[in-house]
Amino acid sequence: MSVAIKVESLSKKYIIQHEKKSAHYETLSDSFIQSGKKFINGISHPFSRSKSEEQAQEEFWALKDINFEIMQGDKVGIIGRNGAGKSTLLKILSRITDPTSGKIHINGRIASLLEVGTGFHPELTGRENIYLNGAILGMGRKEIKAKFDEIVDFAEVEKFLDTPVKRYSSGMYVRLAFAVAAHLDPEILIVDEVLAVGDMQFQKKCLGKMEEVSNQGRTVLFVSHNMAMISNLCKKGVMLNAGQLEFQGQISEAILHYYQQQNEQSARVGKLFESDNAVLIRGELIGLSAASDISIHDELIVRMLYKIKKSIAGKCVPNFHFSTSSGTTVFVSSAEGVTKMSPGQYVADCKIPGHLLNEGAYFVGLALTTYLDSGSFEVEFFDQNALTFNVIDPMDERSNRYGYAGIVPGVVRPKLVWNIHQDIK
Repeated sequence: MSVAIKVESLSKKYIIQHEKKSAHYETLSDSFIQSGKKFINGISHPFSRSKSEEQAQEEFWALKDINFEIMQGDKVGIIGRNGAGKSTLLKILSRITDPTSGKIHINGRIASLLEVGTGFHPELTGRENIYLNGAILGMGRKEIKAKFDEIVDFAEVEKFLDTPVKRYSSGMYVRLAFAVAAHLDPEILIVDEVLAVGDMQFQKKCLGKMEEVSNQGRTVLFVSHNMAMISNLCKKGVMLNAGQLEFQGQISEAILHYYQQQNEQSARVGKLFESDNAVLIRGELIGLSAASDISIHDELIVRMLYKIKKSIAGKCVPNFHFSTSSGTTVFVSSAEGVTKMSPGQYVADCKIPGHLLNEGAYFVGLALTTYLDSGSFEVEFFDQNALTFNVIDPMDERSNRYGYAGIVPGVVRPKLVWNIHQDIK
């Protein structure tokens, strides 16, 4: 398998202009005085810049020394918080903007959909923009014509095909732009968060098309804050943080790193999960090996430390919510034998046995629920993604793989008791 994209020491710097802060509101006379000073200074020192002007500029590195490779046919999700550098990276790969330093090697033709109407001329009709985009991608008129009906059918804009696209809604814009980008046979398809503009039915249609493109041996780069969408489409992931490459690997592990970063950020800002009755102190995972990994064979203890602040009429029941990186709930477990508790600090442990969960990233939500004698209940706190861990398969004799090295489907993978015997009649 050949390399589709290779990025070496890629950096992008922007110069940000800041408005000079004033200690007081300026009057009209103040403005005239400042203008006069600038005029006189400009005559006496025409090639110099004032100290205030130098202070008003700031260097901002949107990307800093990024290195990675993407193989042909890979489906790669690029994730990170707002401002991490995702869109800047895609714009450089799409040749919309130039890097400050570094090299990019691209093997194949790129089609990109980075924002609504990318590459469209608003005064041209939908029909004309299809041919325009095809020409930009380096395709001949005959080649575009062969795909034309398929593009129009996918975009569902036949009725408005000869209408200038400036009159299209944002949803129509996206449908046509995506249809053009995906159907004109690019070797590399780059899609940003723009699909969020479309409705759910169209998003599903687009994901199916990207899957089809990838299965044809082409490369797909996809940016989204929807982790379920990323997890369903992509096999590999690249995580950016503050303009730097923080992780590259399997998508489940990339999403795991993303949520760990979110949890660390919440802890730094002192985010609290509490009610008038109780407060979450912290959660812990006991039994992890290096980083956040645990073997598929080993047990894991999930621990929650919490405080009950005052006497409560009901029973305060700890409950843990386990979900996958795609947001699918695996199971919810509640503590047994809970009685009414007096105020104080408590520790709740839940043991997850080995040979239960399959490989992949999992998230644990920590909650405390008060159940009243009347049958009603109240959630005291719920930290949905409080803890994260990654289950790995060491591929040893206990894995029951019989030499198979592929992905075993399912969110759980229990080791059940089997009995095989010869049926002799």
